[in-house]
Amino acid sequence: MPSTQTTLISAQALKQRLTQDQNQEEKLHILDCRFAMAAQPMPDAGLEAYQAGHIPGAVYADLDRQLSDPIRYGVTGRHPLPSSERLLAAFKQWGIDGDQPVVVYDQNNSSMAAARAWWLLRFAGLTQVQVLDGGLDAWLSAEGELNQEAPAMGEVGDFAPQWQTERLINANEIQQQQPNLVDARARERFAGKMEPIDPVAGHIPGAQCLPFNELVDALGCFLPVAELKEKLTPFNQPDSVAYCGSGVTACHLILACVIAGLEEPRLYAGSWSEWIKDINRPIGRL
Repeated sequence: MPSTQTTLISAQALKQRLTQDQNQEEKLHILDCRFAMAAQPMPDAGLEAYQAGHIPGAVYADLDRQLSDPIRYGVTGRHPLPSSERLLAAFKQWGIDGDQPVVVYDQNNSSMAAARAWWLLRFAGLTQVQVLDGGLDAWLSAEGELNQEAPAMGEVGDFAPQWQTERLINANEIQQQQPNLVDARARERFAGKMEPIDPVAGHIPGAQCLPFNELVDALGCFLPVAELKEKLTPFNQPDSVAYCGSGVTACHLILACVIAGLEEPRLYAGSWSEWIKDINRPIGRL
């Protein structure tokens, strides 16, 4: 199981890494995953932020266009997993053609599109994927520089994925297996008292709630391992499944479990926004 040291990278460690000479086989790929996840969609906000300034060498990873498939209205959730073709095309655009080291980041771990990228890269079989702890805010606090240059890709081969399908579960399997469900959304949304994004409020019956933002500190860095274990252990079982509104912040919860050295939950990628598409599926409220 990956350790904290292999899953997270600090801003200082990344700065040091970028100053080292690297041969082609050791090339470090950096993905800027900034995205504005809000009630009012702002699909280009992350790209515009990237163009205004990013960590040197980073390429942009688009949550809507690369880390997700197009929405099929009435069928899928808000961020369906990308097809294999879409994800492999994104790998080529990012310059990834083998099991190479990758660092992903977003602004400050608040939107956690970086965790979605981390999950997808590992789902495809990559083993050297790290998340910048604290995101771009931590980088700037460490006096890291930004630039506006898009890196040259050079010749990029075809990536041969090793799909880790055991990390997924779908809605039908949830109803059949009745796993230990953990909802990463805000407690008010889980309770069904408010719903700012999806048309139906509530949660999947039997689920427990552990909001993803309770796993980071005020600066957006993950809590120390001991604190993460204390928060996560009551929710962590061999059959645990993480979900959220659209399958993005659930990846943050999975990431936290891996950092803490606990069982890695499966992902219900469709999450709440897909669950409610079928009127025959039950809804829980507090």
